[in-house]
Amino acid sequence: KQHHIFNSSRKAITTLAFSPDGKYVVTGESGHMPAVRVWDVSEHVQVSELQEHKYGVACVAFSPNGKYIVSVGYQHDMIVNVWNWKKNVVVAANKVSSKVTAVSFSDDSSYFVTAGNRHVKFWYLDHAKTSKVNATVPLLGRSGLLGELRNNFFSDVACGRGRQAASTFCITSSGLLCEFNDRRLLDKWVELRTAQATCLSVTDELIFCGCSDGTVRAFSPINLHFLCTLPRPHSLGADIASMVDASQLFSCRPESRYPDTVAVTYDSTNRWLSCVYNDHSVYVWDVRDLRDPRRAGKLYSALYHSSCVWSLEVSLRLLLMLWSTTPVFLYFLYNSSCTPPPKVIYVDDSVTSLMDTESITITGGNSEKAGPMGSEGQQTDQSRAGIRTLRVSPDGRHLASGDRMGVLRIHDLDTMEEILNVQAHDSEILCLEFSKPDTGLQLLATASRDRLIHILDAGKEYSLVQTLDEHSSSITAVRFAGQSKVRMISCGADKSVYFRTAQQMGEGLEFTRTHHVVRKTTLYDMDIEPTRKYAAVGCQDRSIRIFNISNGKQKKLYKGSQGEDGTLIKVQIDPSGLYIATSCSDKNISIFDFYSGECVATMFGHSEIVTGLKFSSDCRHLITVSGDSCIFVWRLSPELTIRMRQRLADLRPTSSAPNSQNAPQQKAVKLR
Repeated sequence: KQHHIFNSSRKAITTLAFSPDGKYVVTGESGHMPAVRVWDVSEHVQVSELQEHKYGVACVAFSPNGKYIVSVGYQHDMIVNVWNWKKNVVVAANKVSSKVTAVSFSDDSSYFVTAGNRHVKFWYLDHAKTSKVNATVPLLGRSGLLGELRNNFFSDVACGRGRQAASTFCITSSGLLCEFNDRRLLDKWVELRTAQATCLSVTDELIFCGCSDGTVRAFSPINLHFLCTLPRPHSLGADIASMVDASQLFSCRPESRYPDTVAVTYDSTNRWLSCVYNDHSVYVWDVRDLRDPRRAGKLYSALYHSSCVWSLEVSLRLLLMLWSTTPVFLYFLYNSSCTPPPKVIYVDDSVTSLMDTESITITGGNSEKAGPMGSEGQQTDQSRAGIRTLRVSPDGRHLASGDRMGVLRIHDLDTMEEILNVQAHDSEILCLEFSKPDTGLQLLATASRDRLIHILDAGKEYSLVQTLDEHSSSITAVRFAGQSKVRMISCGADKSVYFRTAQQMGEGLEFTRTHHVVRKTTLYDMDIEPTRKYAAVGCQDRSIRIFNISNGKQKKLYKGSQGEDGTLIKVQIDPSGLYIATSCSDKNISIFDFYSGECVATMFGHSEIVTGLKFSSDCRHLITVSGDSCIFVWRLSPELTIRMRQRLADLRPTSSAPNSQNAPQQKAVKLR
């Protein structure tokens, strides 16, 4: 079961560590004036805060006696602080010039060790001086004697425990496990026989080294003798839904590639080893008997998106479908307590994009790199191929997806087979939309950054019906609407909204422009309310503009964000049409009354911008996806759910009675 702690500062968490008793967790942040925060694990509340860093916190650790916390800043921050967190006092501090990626306290809490780029340093605490209240003393630091390994990058460090308490263990990115003695001298080292080593976990009996290609090796801390290599996780690109037998983890093909291990931690009480890999998968291994690694059992595993999630769909047949850089995750809705693994469709043979390369600290630091939506990260991310948007057909049989290279794919959801693959656009496809079934048409509209809209006939093997080229810039949204007449609305970066009506021309169908509206701000997203009379457009100036679809006139305007910064990215109207959810580039999510513009709820938690949001069909949840690769499912307040369900009940009779449209019309009066 998941539990959540929300950081009210809304800054991204870069590092964390548990207290020895497990009651508290300390976190570090990135961003301007980042804080080191201590949280009560059971109560999920903040109990202490330290703001002594300027640019970001690279690593944190509790002392084994639970009295102190050490925090090391980013390379440009150059500060290492020792904090008596219960008194909220910095007791010792100093500068560190090297890039530090890891820190570990000694067993007796008398010193700690930092490791990083050509850096292993021992910092000693004078408890007689640090016990003074409100007095910060200089930290005494002594460099480790690295000898011939002085030019290595030390990616992780862990002080010895029990009989080996005088030793300090480090691993280098080049694949060496090193031991320093009590005189800070590099005493011995062994080769891990791997391309890259990333993480370390040490107890009084075992040393676990996380390496590239899913490798985790176990050693004895007494003499650094090799014990065994643990099983690897699933191979990249594997169909995890079909891996129902544990033996499949051991029957791998020689050419298989595996995700790199980025974090390991060992529970010595239960003898469980938890591993995190850079495809954002998590495994918990039962390692009670290390004499035979084949007896290592998998207790738990989970697979998540490894990069920005661009789009999601909620369907009656599926709980959730999400497209990331390359694969699509299909989460099936089951009425049982046992949740099966998601079905994953891979649309590219390359497995490189399945890994989060920024999670490896060696190549630049997981905490000091811009996120996937950062200025540099965005350029890198944009250059990679991947899925950008998707839509499920109204009958739930087909899944349409558009990628960044302009390729349109259609998958059959019954067989999961690809039935269409066509180069539809010259640039990335930004929006897909199926026509509503009650129009009697089966159309699919594709809109792209190349300024074109293609209309395809899904009933005739997705043959081309019409191409529209009225927009002068990227098209950000296209929607079908109308009841008596089939209408199509599109908006884009050219600040225009085009309203079109379908007309039967000879044997074919043709959309002709009926209205063209221009505003002074970029239009980023659009949605149609259930009665199909009004379109809501999310704009760069953080406003929501409501347009009458039949005449193209703007009927209402209100703020779509509570903040004073950023721009609206996405808008989504709930199934009843009472509320509209928005995501802003300040990472906040808001829900507004569609008719009055009153804000009824705000949410935060994503560390990057929210790229997609959908209401569940039962009106109980809002599902959001983000550039931080996370999926959040928000529980809506019962009051909102009750109102939405009542409104849905009121709307249903109107669809069957042609002359009784009073409910929508009464609501519509408020927009005038």
